[in-house]
Amino acid sequence: METVSLDLLRRYGGAGPRYTSYPTTDRFVEAFTDADQARALAQRRGGCAIPGLPLSVSVHIPLRESLCDFCSCNKIGTRQHGRAGSYLRYLTREVELQVAHLGAGHQVTQLHLGGGAPTFLSDGELRELMAILRGSFTLVPGGDCSIEIDPRSVDASRLGLLYELGFNRISFGVQDFDPAVQRSVHRVHPFAQVKTQVAHARELGFGSVNVDLIYGLPRQTPDSFSRTLAQVELLRPDRVAVYAYAHLPERFRARRRIVPAELPAAAAREAMLSRSLAVFGAAGYAYIGMEQFALPGDSLAVAQRLGRLHRNFHGYSTQPDGDVIGLGVSALGRVGASYAQNAKTLQEYCDLLDAGRLPVVRGLALTRDDLVRRAVIMALMCQGEVVYESIQGAWLLDFPCYFARELEQMAGLAAQGLVVLGPAWIQVTAQGRFLLREVATVFDRYLQADRNRAKFSRIL
Repeated sequence: METVSLDLLRRYGGAGPRYTSYPTTDRFVEAFTDADQARALAQRRGGCAIPGLPLSVSVHIPLRESLCDFCSCNKIGTRQHGRAGSYLRYLTREVELQVAHLGAGHQVTQLHLGGGAPTFLSDGELRELMAILRGSFTLVPGGDCSIEIDPRSVDASRLGLLYELGFNRISFGVQDFDPAVQRSVHRVHPFAQVKTQVAHARELGFGSVNVDLIYGLPRQTPDSFSRTLAQVELLRPDRVAVYAYAHLPERFRARRRIVPAELPAAAAREAMLSRSLAVFGAAGYAYIGMEQFALPGDSLAVAQRLGRLHRNFHGYSTQPDGDVIGLGVSALGRVGASYAQNAKTLQEYCDLLDAGRLPVVRGLALTRDDLVRRAVIMALMCQGEVVYESIQGAWLLDFPCYFARELEQMAGLAAQGLVVLGPAWIQVTAQGRFLLREVATVFDRYLQADRNRAKFSRIL
């Protein structure tokens, strides 16, 4: 696997969106309400959606026993497991409301349970949740059914239950194996524990095992992170995601507990990212993009080779682009040409449902320009190229004329070796793959207008 020079990382590795959607969620507005979401659902029910457009369901479980200082998820810390039962009752109400507008029995090709710690739910509650979902939607056999795991919250028995319930993809939130780093962010789980869990997941038959890592955490050093990388290499997960920590205490209260002096300097972060690329490249992993790696036989790497890679709110996906029903506090959804987000506090979420309303508090109705730019950005992020004819045919426009200013900026990136500009196409180079967000931002009308990147995560 080719790598990228530190000079390019330093020049283009600044803050920017990860483009799990376009426009990005910071562009959502409160003028988009539950009525708009209900209308979008009804339009899909009435056949206004593209025939055969896939449907995904994403469930956000924000409850957890302890809060990790680095986490950016919308979360609720509690040791009262009885609160899970109450939350599940409200989730049931939301499903009922969604289905009332959408209609029951729609085929779902992708199900995701996330939010940081869905295994906060008891075995019985997990069974109940899956029964609710199966009673309202038709989960397609062989579809993508994934769940996020906090290693501290599962054992062999729970992994067996998850497999029994139909989950075929599992993601372990490891972040780092160094004990000092784990203690500094209040998330302690020994390597031996995760090693046992990964081995058991494979024995059970999970089709894909993912491990999440974060670099830039307090007390991390290039050497300590190298040891973590070596341990992950021993686990040999099917997929690995390596995220950059962004210290934004003004946005995330938990991060105010982190001591800024303990955060690694830019040079150390550079070394950590560089070593990640080198280690997983040497271990035979394919670089998918956005610091995501996959073994050559994993479905994500296969989809990349076949040009069938897609991207949604959870990152890269093998599932075709389609609508997403978001369930739970702060959940994100997409139906037709609109995005929606649920209430971010448990109280507001429950109050809206008690009033018989969908718990949507903001969103966005996409314009034609938004849709055109989304198609271009997602093509760059997923296929690594944009063919003018495909955009021109779908949207009846002249690509070079419509994007004249953007193509001027692309010429600068081409001079740096990030893209190649052809007579009728743009192709991201092997070096440019490591800096996809910088390439994509050229087509982001909102970001180009205000250039305010401070609210986004940084690579370095």
